[in-house]
Amino acid sequence: MTGQSAAGAPHDPEAWWVFRGPSDLPAPPPWRRFPAGAGTAAARAPYLLERNEISVVNAALHLHRPLLVTGRPGAGKSSLAHAVAEELGLGDVLRWSVNSRSTLQDALYRYDAVGRLREASLRREREASHGSVRRPRAPRATAAGDIGQYLRLGPLGSALAAGRPRVLLVDELDKADIDLPNDLLVVLEEGEFEIPELARLPEHQQEVPVLLSGSRERVAIHRGVVRCTQFPVVVMTSNGERDFPPAFLRRCVRLDLPEPTGDRLRKIIEHNLGASAVAAAEDLIEVFHQRAQTQTLATDQLLAAVHLRISGADLTKDELLGAVLHRLDEPMAP
Repeated sequence: MTGQSAAGAPHDPEAWWVFRGPSDLPAPPPWRRFPAGAGTAAARAPYLLERNEISVVNAALHLHRPLLVTGRPGAGKSSLAHAVAEELGLGDVLRWSVNSRSTLQDALYRYDAVGRLREASLRREREASHGSVRRPRAPRATAAGDIGQYLRLGPLGSALAAGRPRVLLVDELDKADIDLPNDLLVVLEEGEFEIPELARLPEHQQEVPVLLSGSRERVAIHRGVVRCTQFPVVVMTSNGERDFPPAFLRRCVRLDLPEPTGDRLRKIIEHNLGASAVAAAEDLIEVFHQRAQTQTLATDQLLAAVHLRISGADLTKDELLGAVLHRLDEPMAP
């Protein structure tokens, strides 16, 4: 399929084209592969850390303190949480993506009160339509089993309730409301929180099974209190858009991911795309370094450019390189 330009002139398809070119979709780059049945996102190449950075991660693990990872966008902050989970065999990462509207309860639990009321109303209507007489139910058959269907623990709540170490990723905490970091700190320091909807239940309904985040697994909540028995591995990321209170920083282990050097960029390219890609990327690495002096760029933008290069794309044509290595600190033109 050749297609036509806006002026009506025919396009000669290039070898690497899919749209307006061959019909078969190409294989995705390694970081955009989604293995069937996997709970995590794309398959990840081995994560690169320097020796001193590995020591900082181990310090956080020994101290059972949150790890606060700072660095520019695309530096690999979020990927570190997945690397720790894979290395230690701790299962899928529990992820809480923070924005300006996020609240602590979002991360602790969700209660669908409207859904529960609707179901109760439908149940009464069914009973009335069948002319049934409501008979008293056994105490265990009332609210304890019922309310648990409308509760689900959030990422933080699940990390505390799991009964085994889990990795919790609190992504882009610097985008949060000003009070959220300290609110989060209180829960992490105490290692527990209360679910008022369960705490109000009568004595004979002390235990309620509740779903964990992103899972069909349930845990029993006793008297409405979620209490940590195994402190989670907490990785919090920040792009440096704001400062955090001293009390918060004092309780974290801090890791700052520096600007990648040329050698580190070559290692990243080799890990993700193979040794042969490095030789094809030398000029792109140079362009990336030059632009990064005055613009905000992410390492994964360089990986994308290299992937296009080895796929056959001519990055000197039609401003294609600019579309990939576009600056992240500039608003889009209207």
